[in-house]
Amino acid sequence: MMSNALLLTIKIGLNPNLFEVGGMEIAWHGVFTAVGVILGVGVAVWFGRRAGFPEDVIYNVALVLVIGGIIGARGLYVLEHLGKFRDDPLAVFNINAGGMSIYGSLIGGAIASWLYAFIRRMPNMSRAADIAGMGAIVGMATGRIGDIINGEHFAKSTDLPWGVVYTHPNSPSFVRFGADALPQHPAVAYELIGDLLIFALLVLVYYRVKRAGITFFAFMFLYGLSRVFVSFLREDNIVFAGLRTAQIIAVAAMPIGLAGMIYLWRTPPQEQRLTRAERRRQTREKGAEERRTG
Repeated sequence: MMSNALLLTIKIGLNPNLFEVGGMEIAWHGVFTAVGVILGVGVAVWFGRRAGFPEDVIYNVALVLVIGGIIGARGLYVLEHLGKFRDDPLAVFNINAGGMSIYGSLIGGAIASWLYAFIRRMPNMSRAADIAGMGAIVGMATGRIGDIINGEHFAKSTDLPWGVVYTHPNSPSFVRFGADALPQHPAVAYELIGDLLIFALLVLVYYRVKRAGITFFAFMFLYGLSRVFVSFLREDNIVFAGLRTAQIIAVAAMPIGLAGMIYLWRTPPQEQRLTRAERRRQTREKGAEERRTG
């Protein structure tokens, strides 16, 4: 079984570094991160226009979200791998070569865009959050293509036919495991597929469930669920109770996402709440009128 699996192993021999500009290496990771940002913003703009948001507002929020996401992604990664930067602190700013935390980007982007929307007093923030969630998952899926090529996320060995081996000397996986490395799970590819499935589900929820905010909370829950399972196949550092950092954040995010969906589902939309309040007022007035005439 193992020998057959080895024959079918996917070998990735691409150089993770495309070229060098002014002493800065441009890696596949950086390229697909940029492409992911463009596609994610494009998806958000497409849905935003149809939801009635002004185009300048959409682009402003997208710009703030991207900046906050980059800062958050790099910041959380650095906190998780402080040992890599003790001897070379300036390497913190070398984001093009890789080293970004997906959850950091979500946290940073969410905080930055929420602050912007709050300061500008944007209407319908719940629907904007729904749209941002759909754009984010598309951007994340695209960025994972660069991770697959680079081989910077290490995974456990496998005897499945779709295991991957990195053969280029510049690949982080080759540097770590060597030329005789066993095939490893394509864990990042699993996440890419999961992201695309989540996007399809979010679009379905967005159009079928007419409650602003539910799509965003569904995004929180579904992505958290995905990361909990996929991270068990990765060789990230264990932080607490056998869990990695991404899993701990996911375990914290999932109940929030589930509670948000349940709350919004059980709470009538604002228009209906106003109607019910109006009905109660009319009932009271009718009762008072009957007492006066009776």
